[in-house]
Amino acid sequence: MSRIHRAAQRWLALLMLAAAGAAAAQPAANDYQPTYGQPGKDVVWIPTPDHVVEKMLDMARVTSRDYVIDLGSGDGRNVIAAARRGARALGVEFNPDLVTLSKRNAAAAGVAERAAFVHGDMFEADISQATVLPLFLLPSNLEKLAPKFIKLQPGARIVSNTYEIGGGWEPDETARTEPCKSWCIAHLYVVPAQVAGTWRLENGAWLTLEQHYQKLGGSYQLDDLAVPLAEGHLDGYKISFKINELQYTGQINGETMSGVARGRANAEWSATLVRE
Repeated sequence: MSRIHRAAQRWLALLMLAAAGAAAAQPAANDYQPTYGQPGKDVVWIPTPDHVVEKMLDMARVTSRDYVIDLGSGDGRNVIAAARRGARALGVEFNPDLVTLSKRNAAAAGVAERAAFVHGDMFEADISQATVLPLFLLPSNLEKLAPKFIKLQPGARIVSNTYEIGGGWEPDETARTEPCKSWCIAHLYVVPAQVAGTWRLENGAWLTLEQHYQKLGGSYQLDDLAVPLAEGHLDGYKISFKINELQYTGQINGETMSGVARGRANAEWSATLVRE
């Protein structure tokens, strides 16, 4: 073998060793780990503590019947925790490395068949079929998404870590988890049915409902007598209000609703939405 040939082999060997060293110096794709506070498209990455995740899912009463969507799903912990409860769950995340990490975490947790992750913009995501949204977003993000939230199916639950949706939509429930150092207050919102308008009751009375998210006002009128409605509240398709110390509870079904009025005596009631 010539000296030139031997020298070429040595150079080739050195090049291969250098390439192997460079490859070893680069982190493998499955070694990616996010850094606390790292910037993202819309929010920095700060994970919800695991015990807060569980509290949020408890508040939303997540079961196997739910379809859970997390917007800005990060490392996938909300989605994976929901899938562990038997729910179908989807995470929408703009950082493709976090999407890959989430899929790996779901597989390691044994819930990959119920936990899906997609690379996408949370503001463009189709959330119309969601029954639960566990979120950790900034107030500006929540405010921008609020028009989509209110169009969800009545009874859908939104649970927000720390920040409120705002815009006059008050939480139905707020809870603080312990231990609590930071990011440990959860706000629950239940999407209400839309009932504003005039309803005709079976007894000939008129029920005028004014709605501000889950809160109801208005009046009850029979002949020339009008009485203000008190303590009006919506919980998904469930409705409750008081008229003259009578407590009305009922269920909304499209353009009709019915239930029971309780007071000195109990009586069934029903009403139909009037279209003018």
